[in-house]
Amino acid sequence: MMQGGLKLKVVELCDFVAGPYCGKLLADFGADVIKIERPGRGDDARHIGPFRGDLPNPEASGTFLYLNTGKRSVTLDIETEDGRAVLRELLRDADVLIEDRMPGELARLGLGYEDLQALNPGLIVTSITPFGQVGPYRDYKARHLNLYHASGQGYLLPMWAINLDVPPCQGPGYLGLYDGGMAGATATLAALFWRDNGGTGQHIDVSIQHAMMALERSQLRRYVDDGVSPNRTGKGRLLESLVECKDGEFAVVILSSQQQWEGLWRAMGKPEWGTKPPFDTQKGRSDNYAELRKRLNDWSRTVTQDELFHRVQAEGSAAAPILTAEGVFKSEQFRSRDHFVTIDHPVAGPLEYVDQPTRLPNADLPPKRPAPLLGQHTAEVLGGLPGYDRDRLQRLARNGVI
Repeated sequence: MMQGGLKLKVVELCDFVAGPYCGKLLADFGADVIKIERPGRGDDARHIGPFRGDLPNPEASGTFLYLNTGKRSVTLDIETEDGRAVLRELLRDADVLIEDRMPGELARLGLGYEDLQALNPGLIVTSITPFGQVGPYRDYKARHLNLYHASGQGYLLPMWAINLDVPPCQGPGYLGLYDGGMAGATATLAALFWRDNGGTGQHIDVSIQHAMMALERSQLRRYVDDGVSPNRTGKGRLLESLVECKDGEFAVVILSSQQQWEGLWRAMGKPEWGTKPPFDTQKGRSDNYAELRKRLNDWSRTVTQDELFHRVQAEGSAAAPILTAEGVFKSEQFRSRDHFVTIDHPVAGPLEYVDQPTRLPNADLPPKRPAPLLGQHTAEVLGGLPGYDRDRLQRLARNGVI
């Protein structure tokens, strides 16, 4: 990722998932991402597993290792005046600052957007917070569980629930936080494009709640259209249906149009009941969805997941295997695209990582580098700043600033 022939310089002042994922996406495309971490503890993600061999080690957290490949780590205590001075020097010629502090926290330290704009008018500041920079929730802290349900997504899960006695749940892992990081990276790239075509730097306000809600707008908008809240019981009705296969695996078959139903019916071997009321029309199938679902499962249990997928696809209809983690890892399609790359880390050792989903055959992207050790690049990065010679760096280290 080059700007005017120079590598894009990104400073990341973030912990855990959302902000670091934003930085990771930029690093994957070749940006020089300098990760600022607290001396001693570092990023909170370093202390969250999974750990290789289940042995806690801040240098071998799977969460941290994945989210921080390709970055350089600098330890810096910005609660000190010396630390803030170092950060200002880093930002003087930076293109982007990604930060996830609560609204107003950086301004309290003299590092608010107006302060940084005066220092570097072309700087793009991407702020990623739970609820954004404005609104009555701006100062609320939140965990993934809170955000998932505040976005409306949780009420729609689990899909295909038989009735509302099945309570709503959050998405797996830190899925919603990744949504916030992706929104931040997209907006940052747009701001860079605008700046480098005659614009200026700007302050990007990313609300993780908003980012998560936006990804479910196709379902949530139904309230605007119909005045009725969609829910996890109706989501599968004549859109898609979950079925269990002979081998114990699961698949989804699509039922949203007459054409797709006819393809599925042919894949099932043209059962006679599919041509008779009530299953011969979309309305009949919708009104009798519970019975239809039972019959679909009666058939699906006679075939394997792979057989179901290929039979339905061959008839011009749609189906999708529900892959387990093992299924994804062993997928021939992923392997053929080199979707998994092996990166050797000095502590965690060689591990396979999920690569970015895009392929840019004409771009000269950098080789994959492991996530940094805590403070691994402090001397390397700060030593390049004017006035920060070895003696000064040693003094900062003695004072706990770096």
